[in-house]
Amino acid sequence: MVRSFLRDTDFSRDEACEVFELAARYKRLRAAGVLDVLKGQSWGLIFFKKSTRTRLSFEAGIYELGGHPMVMNAGDLQLSRGETVADTAKIMGRYLHGLVIRAFEQGVVDDFAKHSGLPVVNALTDLLHPCQSYADMFTMMEYFGGEKANPDSIKGRKFAFFGDTACNMAYSLALAGSMFGVEVVLCGPEEFRPGPELDELFADASLKPSYSFTSDPATAAKGADILYTDVWVSMGKEEEKADRIAKMAPYQVNEKLFKLADKNAAFMHCLPAHSGEEVSEGVLRGGRSIIFDEAENRLHVQKAIISMLVKKNAG
Repeated sequence: MVRSFLRDTDFSRDEACEVFELAARYKRLRAAGVLDVLKGQSWGLIFFKKSTRTRLSFEAGIYELGGHPMVMNAGDLQLSRGETVADTAKIMGRYLHGLVIRAFEQGVVDDFAKHSGLPVVNALTDLLHPCQSYADMFTMMEYFGGEKANPDSIKGRKFAFFGDTACNMAYSLALAGSMFGVEVVLCGPEEFRPGPELDELFADASLKPSYSFTSDPATAAKGADILYTDVWVSMGKEEEKADRIAKMAPYQVNEKLFKLADKNAAFMHCLPAHSGEEVSEGVLRGGRSIIFDEAENRLHVQKAIISMLVKKNAG
């Protein structure tokens, strides 16, 4: 069966550690030039949602692995005129060597993997964002353990996420954090607490949760090693903007909240950020912010994820 990366738990902990080790190597050796991991391969990048970091990092990454990236807007495909995902996937399976898909529904990436016969990478759905969570774990390993990105360096660390905790980033961070012994605290309004689908994801993966939920920002921030947030109004939620901003306002990551965290705590954000909403300008641009290291690491980690899939599917 062809291996894909659709959920954070699609790699075992040992495989994920190998991904991080490879990502660190790719980062150190990037200046050496193009590799041959994907030599002679064409990979399709399908976008149902707009993208900056995801498109740039995957397109550059596939090229740097020696492959040919083919970027496709879903609206330009026959999918937009009624062709089924199954038929589209089967055709792509005849032309390409792999797929990277950014979609709304998790079922879309699952169906592409089911019908294409290709390795598929989930580049974000409304349910999960596993490439980002892996990049975040890797960034934490660098921050606390140095450039070798030792997974043991984040075990037992407190990771506080503020905002909509029923979103893809909260779910992926809870899953990835639990794989590596990180104490993930999800903090937001009660009506935006995680839904039962998160527990189902843990059950499906036979993974013991190490996350908790609280609606109290001070409790979440106290002694935290990482303060993390995401946009309050995700794509597709624009009609709820005013209501969401009003309800999320007490959960802004700002200087007052940072005073409760560990003295060496860092700020992370998957970007794009809206200064003055989910995070204050001072925290966003301050000395504790490692958001651009985090964004860069998408490139290295995603190259490693694709390389792992190539390795596993070759055997």
